Parts: sequence; C-alpha cells; structure tokens
Amino acid sequence: MKNYLFYVGIDISKLKLDITILDVSSLKSEHFVVENNIKSISLFVKNLSKKIDINQTLFCCENTGVYTNHLSSASMDLKLDLWIVPAVEIKRSKGISRGKTDKSDAKDIAYYSYRNIDKLKLFTLTAIDIQKLKILYTEREKMLKSLLLLETTKENKGFASKEVFKEVSSINQSLTKTIRNAIRKIETKMKEIIKANAQLNKQTQLIRTIPGIGEQTSIYLIIVTKGFTAFKNWRQFACYSGVAPFECSSGSSIKGRTKVNHMADKKIKSLLQMCAMTTLKYDPQLKEYYNKKKAEGKNSMLVLNNIRCKLISRVFAVINRETSYINTYKFAS
Repeated sequence: MKNYLFYVGIDISKLKLDITILDVSSLKSEHFVVENNIKSISLFVKNLSKKIDINQTLFCCENTGVYTNHLSSASMDLKLDLWIVPAVEIKRSKGISRGKTDKSDAKDIAYYSYRNIDKLKLFTLTAIDIQKLKILYTEREKMLKSLLLLETTKENKGFASKEVFKEVSSINQSLTKTIRNAIRKIETKMKEIIKANAQLNKQTQLIRTIPGIGEQTSIYLIIVTKGFTAFKNWRQFACYSGVAPFECSSGSSIKGRTKVNHMADKKIKSLLQMCAMTTLKYDPQLKEYYNKKKAEGKNSMLVLNNIRCKLISRVFAVINRETSYINTYKFAS
C-alpha cells in the first residue's frame, strides 16, 4: 500500500465538484470548485500536478451513481488512484454533526480517506459489455414497472360504462403493446451482448445449469458482481445480498435473534427469493432439505433464506471451477 502524501475529498453533484485537498504533513486543507465534466476535471488535475505529486495522492468520493461517471472516466484516463465509497459509510463515520454544505462534505470525505486507509479499495473501470448490460437491465426494470401501472387500467372495466372505458382502452392497449415490444428488444440486445462476449457467455451458461436460476437472474448476477470480480467469495456476496445472518447480542441481558440486515441490494435479494421458491419444485435435494427443516419446527422464511445462501454458494462454485453444476443427489443411495 502506498504512503500517500495528499488526500483529495470530492463531493459530487450534478453540475459541479467540491474538492478539498488535505496535506498530511501539515493537516491543512484547500478547497476548490470544478465543473462536473471530463474536460474541467482533466484541466484541474493537470494544474494540480504542478503543485503536488499526483502519484502520491489519493482521490476519494462518494458513490453518487451516474454523476460519478465523469470523475471515474477521467481517473482511468489520467491513471489516478480513485476510491469510491458508499455514501452511508462516510455519513456514519462522521459521528454527530450539525449542518451540511458541499464544502464541508468534501472535507469530511478527505478526512475519511486519510483515517480509513486500511479499507482502501481502488476503483477499476467495469468492462464495457457489463456497463451496457447494466443500463439495458435498468431500462427493462423501468418498463416493467410502467407496464404494471398500465395494467391497472383494466380494473375500470366492469365498473365504468363501456362508453367511458372505451375512451382510454385503445390508448392503453397501444401503449402496453409498445412497451412489451421494447422489453423484447432489450432482452434480445442483452442476449446479443452476452453471446458476443466469450467470458460472459460461458458464465451465463454455467449459472443456468443450477436448478431454479433463470435467465434474468443470471444476467443480474453478472452485472452486480462485475463478471464475478467484485467479490472474493460467496460469503461476501451473501452479505451484500442481505441473506447472511448476523448475531444481535450485548452483555448478558440482550440476546436478540440472529437475523439478516436490512442494508442490502434489494433487487438481487428479491430475485434470489424467487429462485429459492422455484428450486422447491425442480430440485429434489433442496426440497427434501426444506421439508426436513420444516418438520424440525423451523420458520419457513429462515429455511428459504438458507436455500438462498446455498444457491449463491453454488453459483460461485461453478464460476470458480468453470464447470457445470453437478447434481450429486441423484447418485446418493
């Protein structure tokens, strides 16, 4: 790990970046404001390199979704050490604070990177195909939600007169048809991207060999794990997905239930829940496990959560082995 001499905290908004440069030797800081575009960021770094050693500088920012893209792209082009941290982690590290400004946030981020250097995980740009899949998958989710909203129009049928319902019915059907066609086009495009990429195609095929995991779940698994490079093992991913149980106790008096944490990727958690329920139909081994635990008096959701963990471990196993899932249960005597 480098011994950084300067820590740069960056608070990102849609139009601008508030930047605080912290000098470790004196713990003095300087504040700058830069437009949030690649040209302005590159020019700022170029001018900054005349004053300090960029190779001994760590840039740190919160993850603000698409607003972070210009900074992350510029950092890769300029070969900067960039650390993108979840916003909630920085917020909770601040302790008690009153008031909030972009300038103070930038300073807090700079101090966070300085104090928590042991947690450093430098940013690496996600492969272009995974970026494409991510934005297509997001659009598909938006369209599915829109489709559900449009479907509610049918509830008026039978309660409103035919003359009244007719006014909106044809428009609703036209919109529904258009959205369904758009969803099919997006799904076709995602398949084309995966098929054209040998590694992603192989990973998808391996995941699909596991009973209960469908096409869309396999694609989202690839997106969220960045092609299975973002997590070291399945246990880390289980924690990220919100299916890893944690103990809740303190001293001798507080003995809470062991339970999952609400901080999670709710989308993958939902998909894994559907997969777990599907496996009860198509996987005799997990179905027997479910029935056995239920007979022991275990709660249904607890057992299903265990199955979600088992599915995650199976996914990481087939990816790491680079071989299809083998159902050893059928060989059991």
